[in-house]
Amino acid sequence: MQNINSVAELKIAIKLSEVDRELKKQILKEQFYFIRESLRPINLIKNGLNKMVTSPNLINNILGTVLGLATGYMSKKIVVGTSTNILRRVLGNILQFGVTKAVAKKSEGKWY
Repeated sequence: MQNINSVAELKIAIKLSEVDRELKKQILKEQFYFIRESLRPINLIKNGLNKMVTSPNLINNILGTVLGLATGYMSKKIVVGTSTNILRRVLGNILQFGVTKAVAKKSEGKWY
């Protein structure tokens, strides 16, 4: 900042300060409006859903889960069939859980 030596320089400095204040006031109002709009519940939900849908891993995760569930269900049906034996049904459930978990992990690339 320069030293002000005359009344004319003081008036110019005051005008520049007022213009700067008005500009900063306008920027602050725009930022406040933007923040207010972005924090509205409908916009929060819309942005969250948009991020979820456009996620590249969403399709892979859904397909892996569906494939795991279907494979587990089919393996249980093959082992248990229409049996009413309680031991066979318990083993079928354990097999279904294991196969579902293994296939879902394999589809995610985490085979361990």
